[in-house]
Amino acid sequence: DNEDDEHGLIPEAYIGMDRYQARKQIIEDLQSLDLLEKIEDHKLVVPRGDRSGSVVEPFLTDQWYVKIQPLADPAIAAVENGDIRFVPDNWKNTYYDWMRNIQDWCISRQIWWGHRIPAWYDDQGNVYVGQSVEDVREQHGLSDAVELRQDDDVLDTWFSSALWPFSTLGWPQQTDRVKTFYPTSVLVTGFDIIFFWVARMIMMGLKFMHDVPFREIYIHGLVRDSHGDKMSKSKGNVLDPIDLIDGIELEILVAKRTSGMMQPQLARKIEKATRKEFPDGIPSFGTDALRFTFSALASTGREINFDLNRIEGYRNFCNKIWNATRYVLQNTEGEDTGLNADKVDLSLADRWIISRLQQVEGEVARHLDGYRFDLASKELYEFIWNDYCDWYIELSKPVIYSDEASVEQKRAARQTLIRVLETWLRLLHPIMPFITEELWQKVAPLAGKQGATIMLQPYPMPETDRIDQAAMAELNWVKAFIMGVRQIRSEMDIKPGKLLPVLLQNGSTQDRQRLEANRSFLMSLARLESITWLEADDHAPESATALVGDASLLIPLAGLIDKQAELERLDKNMRDRKSVV
Repeated sequence: DNEDDEHGLIPEAYIGMDRYQARKQIIEDLQSLDLLEKIEDHKLVVPRGDRSGSVVEPFLTDQWYVKIQPLADPAIAAVENGDIRFVPDNWKNTYYDWMRNIQDWCISRQIWWGHRIPAWYDDQGNVYVGQSVEDVREQHGLSDAVELRQDDDVLDTWFSSALWPFSTLGWPQQTDRVKTFYPTSVLVTGFDIIFFWVARMIMMGLKFMHDVPFREIYIHGLVRDSHGDKMSKSKGNVLDPIDLIDGIELEILVAKRTSGMMQPQLARKIEKATRKEFPDGIPSFGTDALRFTFSALASTGREINFDLNRIEGYRNFCNKIWNATRYVLQNTEGEDTGLNADKVDLSLADRWIISRLQQVEGEVARHLDGYRFDLASKELYEFIWNDYCDWYIELSKPVIYSDEASVEQKRAARQTLIRVLETWLRLLHPIMPFITEELWQKVAPLAGKQGATIMLQPYPMPETDRIDQAAMAELNWVKAFIMGVRQIRSEMDIKPGKLLPVLLQNGSTQDRQRLEANRSFLMSLARLESITWLEADDHAPESATALVGDASLLIPLAGLIDKQAELERLDKNMRDRKSVV
């Protein structure tokens, strides 16, 4: 009970003793003095560190603080007046909520690594702050005989990180890098560190550089696993991008996820979950497929659930690109593509794909300006896979492989194939840099392009005067015709290779004109035996039907299907649907 000693109320016998040992010793001492009446169990909620499992208890220490309001006010104004813009815009509300209710900032930390607090103490406890111990001695006239001890704490990680936009460029010296790259254009980051990092960079930039550190802040979602859980080593659900790129065997993956854990008791659970989710390990998907996956998932949402099925689909996309390029090269290398001709005779299909390319270039530019990488990726994927590979390449084959097509028609098809391919390789390059570089090196000379690398080529921008609305409308009619035939084949289970007769009924004069202009395309791509237009008084046989423009497309079923079997199949489908309802 001696309050005059340096330890106050703590008896000397317990000084320096571990808290758990002290508790036991106190009980024993109370019992020995016959001062203990009884012991009762009491359930207490005790906070524990999630990594160490140790009890978290308060420990009073001296800390360094920054008076924050004078720094926060200019940083709030920078967003209010538009000097800095959040994308999506709604994240500025998170920023305001933090900044307008901000409290003074504790900047000292009791950890081993970091920038050490620039403060020194003498034997009397006086504190001196400066850039170095020599600076302190000079400022305060302290001789070398005065012993100075530097504070053991280090600066808060976020304090050091707040200096990043300019300290990495050579500041406080006014280097050429500082003058060139401060302020920068865009900061890309996650929403969870808007107040930890973003706000503090703005405050420090305005304080020391007298300008904002960046003009726009693009906020993306956080990548989670396929179940929506946050990835963490303690959960054992982290996906290393290198493992997705190069692939990894199951045993190596298990060892990687369960080694060096702060909570080794979870290793068995993590191993079991890993073996269940990846029984064969993780296959190699490649860098381009992974990059495209992240781009396609970069929506405005808060969370991004990463599913291996998506990256597998985009690996297939890479294969599609490779095979399409191989087809183009096989049909253009050593051939006349009319690059030096003043004009080539473009077909309907040529004019259509060129028009679609201009539209896609415009849409991609618009989405990139708005940081909608997901929509830009979707636009590119659908154009390359569907329009170019599935439609235009197929439309080019009847021209290139036909003995009836003229030299001019073949030349136009080859030129369009190579030039459109070269252009969309440049469009795709920022997202898929490796495959596009590899293929561009082969394609560029045939397209008349010069340069050592695709990286230094201009990014495609739309030429709206090249959009042929009439060609697009007519080609869409051709596509509807072919898809109508294919749908009937699928529904009626008719073999893809069987030549079919097609009847057309009703329709407009424009429908008839489009049919005659594109008959050879339709016969070839839809694999037809004949196309006949029924007159008004003609009786249509029992047929499967589809709509094409204003006309009805009919395929007579006589001899194609077993009518009774088809009726039974339809009846069964109806009964199954009723039973589900």
